[in-house]
Amino acid sequence: MASYQRFEDLPVWKTAAELYEGVDDWLSRAPAQLRRSFRDQLERAVLSISNNIAEGFERGTTKEVLSFLYIARGSAGEVRSMLTLLRNRAWLDEGTKSDTRELKQLAESCSRQLHCWAASLQASKLSGQRHRAAPEHHP
Repeated sequence: MASYQRFEDLPVWKTAAELYEGVDDWLSRAPAQLRRSFRDQLERAVLSISNNIAEGFERGTTKEVLSFLYIARGSAGEVRSMLTLLRNRAWLDEGTKSDTRELKQLAESCSRQLHCWAASLQASKLSGQRHRAAPEHHP
């Protein structure tokens, strides 16, 4: 298990940041039919992943860390749901649908990594600021 001093060094935070950048780029060229409210919710959900990882990492107790990891994982699920719903829209061309599949895979990677980190924290017998230890990257 690796030890990290900054949340920016966590593989899961890096994956979440990559997901945000991908969604942000996708939204900048998304079809006009995409409702503003949908865009806003997708942007909030994708930002929630990295922000909750960061906030959990900065907390002092394992219980707090776990709470924020689960919130981040829930947000990753929300992003996956929204991207899946988009793929079913008739007005999306095949290239745009392919982009949403790739973004969904990144969201799934975030979810898996968060699950592994939370499971390792729950199984750990260590005391103190053990939230700084995170499992290696599992894409």
